[in-house]
Parts: sequence; C-alpha cells; structure tokens
Amino acid sequence: MTDAANEAGLLDGEGTVAGRESSESKGCWRVTVDREVCIGSGICVGIAPDHFDLRLGRSQPLTDPVPEGTPQVADAADNCPVEAITVHDAATGLVIAPDL
Repeated sequence: MTDAANEAGLLDGEGTVAGRESSESKGCWRVTVDREVCIGSGICVGIAPDHFDLRLGRSQPLTDPVPEGTPQVADAADNCPVEAITVHDAATGLVIAPDL
C-alpha cells in the first residue's frame, strides 16, 4: 500500500485496507494494526518486511488480505510487544494471531 493510497482514504481507522471483502476472502487472512496501540518498534517490519512498513512512526500492513498460512504475518502478530497486530481468518473471523 502506498502513501497515496493512504492519503486517498483506502485505509480504515485501524490500518486495514478498506473495502476488501467476500471474493478475496476465501483462503485469506485479514491483517489489522491498531495504530493507537502501536509503539513503532519495527519488529513486524523485521519479521515480515513484505507485509508491513512503518509510516509516521507506526506499523501499517502493506498487503491485506494475505494468503492463508503466511507464517511471517502470524509471527509478526505474535511478536508485537503491545499486541497491536491482529490476524483473522477472512471467511470466519477467527483470530489466527496473536496467540492469546
């Protein structure tokens, strides 16, 4: 996701790419970052640089949805020091990560 897309309002308030539903959700995970909770540690970027970037000092997903079973995304959520990243099954809403 580019800064232009962010400026165009394609991200919702929780850092999720808005407007991606149904047909893209089969076999996919949704990635959200609570930018109010995020402290900008960059651990997610180190673990999954193809999926996260730091923008204005906070994490932002670069890809959403992601293919089901993308281990780097789940690892990034599991290792976030403030649990700002959540990964859900796009079809069921089941929380995949972080492991609580």
